[in-house]
Amino acid sequence: MSDVHSATAPKPRARFGGYAALVAAGILLSRIAGLIRTRVMAHYLGNSRAADAFAAALKVPNFLQNLFGEGVLSASFIPVYARTLARGEEELAGRVAGVIATIITFATSIFVLLGVLLTPWLIDLIAPGFQGEVRLLTIRLVRILFPGTGILVLSAWCLGILNSHKKFFISYVAPVLWNAAMVATLVIFGTRLHEFDLVIALAWGTVVGCALQLGVQLPFVLRSAKHLKFGFSIFDEIRDVFRSFAPIVVGRGVVQLSAYIDQIIATLLPSGAVICLTYAQTIYLMPISLFGMSVAAAELPQMAGEVGEEESVKAALRGRLARGLRQISFFVVPTVVAFVAIGDLLIGAILQTGKFTPEVTRYVWYILAGSTVGLLAATLGRLYSSAFYALRDTRTPLKFATVRVILTGGLGYLFAFPLRFVIVDLIELLHMPIPKVQGGTVALGAVGLTASAGVAGWVEFLLLRRAMQKRIGRIEAAGTFELRLWIAAIAAGAISVAADRLALRHLLRHVPLHTIAGAIAASSIFGVTYFVVAALLGVGEVRSFLARFRRR
Repeated sequence: MSDVHSATAPKPRARFGGYAALVAAGILLSRIAGLIRTRVMAHYLGNSRAADAFAAALKVPNFLQNLFGEGVLSASFIPVYARTLARGEEELAGRVAGVIATIITFATSIFVLLGVLLTPWLIDLIAPGFQGEVRLLTIRLVRILFPGTGILVLSAWCLGILNSHKKFFISYVAPVLWNAAMVATLVIFGTRLHEFDLVIALAWGTVVGCALQLGVQLPFVLRSAKHLKFGFSIFDEIRDVFRSFAPIVVGRGVVQLSAYIDQIIATLLPSGAVICLTYAQTIYLMPISLFGMSVAAAELPQMAGEVGEEESVKAALRGRLARGLRQISFFVVPTVVAFVAIGDLLIGAILQTGKFTPEVTRYVWYILAGSTVGLLAATLGRLYSSAFYALRDTRTPLKFATVRVILTGGLGYLFAFPLRFVIVDLIELLHMPIPKVQGGTVALGAVGLTASAGVAGWVEFLLLRRAMQKRIGRIEAAGTFELRLWIAAIAAGAISVAADRLALRHLLRHVPLHTIAGAIAASSIFGVTYFVVAALLGVGEVRSFLARFRRR
């Protein structure tokens, strides 16, 4: 935003940054824990068939979590609950929260039971490429994992309550315990069990982690929502929740279908494609969670709580969206460039250990580079979707998500198979080596999956932006602002790559843990260069970011 706006409205800006920072801090800790978990998993399982089976199995019950969990409850429950609190009706808010908890517990229990019973048929649908013992292992893993991910739906209910009470940190840091349980399982049994037995133990450890993630939030929920009243009853506020709930469930189902289409196609690629796609997604999702989710999650209850004349509410939404979009872009643009320029160093530092070889690092890097095509669009789209949910419009995001899914499926198949040669030719044109993994160039179909999903993500983002501007008016353009960000990021990428190729690799080759040391050095050079160039180009977010640390 302009300096004039900042001067005239300091309170919203401070509140905006403060809540988003709390969410980002919690997410950062949980994502760091997730990266540790992924590194330990890569060490013991690499890109093995057992790792493929676990990655596929974890996605099946996660469909239930995503269908009824955080995204749905955030979009349908938080706006109603937050508005009820804003009116000072705490007892009514407690009734709303209690009834929603009762209903989702009942519903998820039924879905968990059905999921366990129908697992063999589910596997045939979402992993048709799995055969023999890998298929049987995946079925067993899914049946273990289903109850645990049902527990995570209740964890999402906790998140909705705590966010509405402006307690953002605990819910977003709670997944640290989930990751810790998985890491502990891998460390304890990693050298004692065969790969297939190890992932079975890991599935049980995951269920324990789900229970820990829920358990750590419950005391804070009971302290914040003092008038909880459980039971089955229907009243106006519950009807409001479910008016949004049904289309959002369908919308989340459509969005999840996109991920499952990618997995279905990946199971038809050579062994290792599914888990390597998962490794890349773990890193790719970090900026979406850190910057997109943190801003969107902090803003949803704020936007939903805006009251007053229609034009004043629209003006407030435009201001919040403009600030949020700038804040997200400031961090995501350099992330896109960093993933492309020094992604191999980052992946090597995070995952290259044990059975995760340098060739697997290269393969995952190429998949990650494909993901960057739509990284900015996916992250900005989170904020636009939250704005629609705050306006109690759930159908518009659903409509555009459907378009994205159709495009993802069609383009994904084309670039994974008949048009895969485009990916191969591009890699050879850039004089980059083909990774020496199972399947050779056929395995590069996974790169086509992520790149085509990115193209579809841009289509969805542009549709969301156009629809929102028709609804609330034109949002402040950020064209020159983003151009300055890209210039700073590309300069940082070029300097960090040059430093790595010309100096760092030679200077650090005898240093213990030289892979990690090289990644830290290159990342530091990238970060410092980006901030310096951005500041020289007059990007005000540099000042704001540094000022936040000085205040602390």
